[in-house]
Amino acid sequence: MNDTTATRSAAAPSRLAPVALDAEKCWQAVEKRDRGQDGAFVFAVKTTGVFCRPSCAARQPLRKNVAFYSSTDEAAAAGFRACKRCKPNEMEGGAERIAKVCDYIRRNADSGDKLGLAELAELAGLSPSHLQRSFRAAVGVTPRQYVEACRLGTLKKELRAGETVTDAIYAAGFGASSRLYEKVDSRLGMTPKQYGQGGKGLSISYTMLASPFGTLLLAATDRGLCFVELGEDEESLLAGLRREYPLAKIAESATPSSPELESWGQALRKHLEGQAPRPELPLDVRASAFQFQVWSYLQTIPRGEVRTYQEVAAAIGRPKAMRAVGTACARNPTALIVPCHRVIRGDGALGGYRWGEDRKRRLLESEGVKVA
Repeated sequence: MNDTTATRSAAAPSRLAPVALDAEKCWQAVEKRDRGQDGAFVFAVKTTGVFCRPSCAARQPLRKNVAFYSSTDEAAAAGFRACKRCKPNEMEGGAERIAKVCDYIRRNADSGDKLGLAELAELAGLSPSHLQRSFRAAVGVTPRQYVEACRLGTLKKELRAGETVTDAIYAAGFGASSRLYEKVDSRLGMTPKQYGQGGKGLSISYTMLASPFGTLLLAATDRGLCFVELGEDEESLLAGLRREYPLAKIAESATPSSPELESWGQALRKHLEGQAPRPELPLDVRASAFQFQVWSYLQTIPRGEVRTYQEVAAAIGRPKAMRAVGTACARNPTALIVPCHRVIRGDGALGGYRWGEDRKRRLLESEGVKVA
């Protein structure tokens, strides 16, 4: 029996699977028991008549006895039966199930219900542990983080509409102010009152660095980076920072008092020069639930690889939201830390870039990506 090559659905949740099945890459995923490839394909063992998901923990077969199929239906039609250990049939319709859960969360996040993992797993027809793994692989965050992001999105909308902090908290479904303040530091980037007042009273330090791609501005609150821009001159970069945070107190960093900001800048510059991997730096940004999804996923794209806007939309469970993904990329305030330059159009063209298409091209080429 020959290995099967087939086109993968654009809605498949896997981030790393190729568009068409490549037998050798599939085999590498099987050897690594790569959970990230679950749902992208199944492998069948000719000697046992069983098909499995790539991450199956059973003893691995010899390569010569393995065939690959793009779906469980294809494997079953070829005469194989599902493995009882890894239960690959649970993956069927995985993208649609995750999209269904995402839609349910968005519609009910502000209802005050707990939206627990067990409830969401029952909705998806999966076990809680399988939903947890599949949701994170597809969306980039856990179901609980997604619920929180949706609630914070509602909160921000209410605050901008002029609601009091207390009313906004309950309208967003938190149930109590303490529940919000447990999460606010890592999502809003400032307290609800500060956000409602446009960042009034927030202190931001910034520094300027030279880089191979232009002047680099890094700005941070006491929680992490809130603004990373590439540009031609310091004056225009500083003007952009002030537009982003018009009511904040903005001052140039003094190295002795802001050693973290200086070290973050040096780590990022080394990355741009190809001397180090992309640093994992703390972020303190304002984001809607959808932006949070997109930006979290973009941080999983490895150096030297790209994704299309359609692939990103499918990966976060919103396959029809390609235009919205493009908007989220355009509004990314932290260049390079959230690598939106690694997202291109489906026809291979670069697409837009907040910091200039030529700079996007040079960034990708510096990472070994061949661009049209």
